[in-house]
Amino acid sequence: MDRQPTLEGERLTLRPLREDDWDALYAVASDPAVWEQHPAYDRSKEEVFREFFADALAKGGALAVTDTAKGTIIGSSRFQEHSDEDGGSVEIGWTFLSPSYWGKGFNAEMKRLMLTHAFQFVGRVDFKVGETNYRSQIALERIGAERTRRTDLSLYRGRRLLNIYYEITSESFSNGPLMQ
Repeated sequence: MDRQPTLEGERLTLRPLREDDWDALYAVASDPAVWEQHPAYDRSKEEVFREFFADALAKGGALAVTDTAKGTIIGSSRFQEHSDEDGGSVEIGWTFLSPSYWGKGFNAEMKRLMLTHAFQFVGRVDFKVGETNYRSQIALERIGAERTRRTDLSLYRGRRLLNIYYEITSESFSNGPLMQ
């Protein structure tokens, strides 16, 4: 599976994240509202976001999300944790958009593009969301993701974080709200 494709939609273009995207992406990420419900609530700080950005470049799978009409970066997402076992799966996550693009269907378009690409190669897409990130949980449920029984307990800067898993299967995607 190509984890860094270029995907084009009606209003968005997703392309591989590059090192020279730093300034434009940090301009979006520096808004504390982006991270207020996220377990890594301090990512608006430059030194914290630098770690996040470096990790995105190092692991591959990171995409810059651009407003096609304006040609500006409005956020980012990633394809991570790809596995060929049990029909194949990939995780979509680390997604954020500028607050000015919230509630206008941009997240749904981005996820439709990413899911359409993923389901050419895998049977299931996983999403991992912080237990207090209600905005992301609601957004996932609106696109047809189902909460699973799986959870993940990890550490972030010395704090324990509980993450909840959601999933969309190829079958549920083809019959779900993003395909209506």
